[in-house]
Amino acid sequence: MDVRGRRYTLTISCPDRPGIVAAVSGFIAGHKGWITEANHHSDHGSEWFFMRHEILAESLPFDLEGFRSRFASIASEFGMRWQVSDSAAKKRVVILVSRQDHCLYDLLYRWRSQDFEFDIPCVISNHDDLRGFVEWHGIPYFQVPVTAESKEAAFRRVMQLFEEHAGDTMVLARFMQILPAWMCEALPGRILNIHHSFLPSFAGARPYHQAYERGVKLIGATCHYVTALLDAGPIIEQDVIRIDHGDSVDDLVRYGRDIEKAVLARGLRYHVEDRVLLHGHKTIVFK
Repeated sequence: MDVRGRRYTLTISCPDRPGIVAAVSGFIAGHKGWITEANHHSDHGSEWFFMRHEILAESLPFDLEGFRSRFASIASEFGMRWQVSDSAAKKRVVILVSRQDHCLYDLLYRWRSQDFEFDIPCVISNHDDLRGFVEWHGIPYFQVPVTAESKEAAFRRVMQLFEEHAGDTMVLARFMQILPAWMCEALPGRILNIHHSFLPSFAGARPYHQAYERGVKLIGATCHYVTALLDAGPIIEQDVIRIDHGDSVDDLVRYGRDIEKAVLARGLRYHVEDRVLLHGHKTIVFK
């Protein structure tokens, strides 16, 4: 049996109490299931419990729907918020980008090299600059111009494209537009953004310039879920790099690009591998 093969990933959050791990593990073991990875976290402040299990699909005598129907009674008993996904069904990631290309290039490289498992059904941009590079990869490219007058219609079109291409996740890879509240509310926990700042510091526009003016010694980037409140969604991943008084704004921007693409890639990896559990304004990330 290949323990690296197809997997079902079960994620759970529920009020903390004795017996949760025993019930879940007992259910899997009772059907001769093979757990290849297990993660647990008990949040003492909220008295909430979080769990992620990877289970070898071929070790179970039923398919994904069979798993869901059989597990439902346990989930109900413990008041679980839960989902189970199949590694054979890759997450479909629709990328939104403007003119800055470094995050897009990095994600396309990771997709082509199969650095981790996801599909890119299309790329959407408010400019046409990156069409040639995207289409060279065989990926459909859609330009949707965004102006003050056309903003509402433009984002309706973006949502239409997302749905037509059966998107699971939307990634803002330096997409320099603010999404409308209705879109954020329609896709909770499904839109990822890379912000070129170590949030919550220097939110909004030109964070490297803000950091330079404050004379900070560390700059960073933040991958977070998008909410209607600008740059305030639950944080998935962050990183920093040290700078000093001799660095210019251009230096900060240059250093920042490397951090941005690495942080976005890690955040997306955790998301598509179902390693991120949302709890209010926080995330539990089983790395």
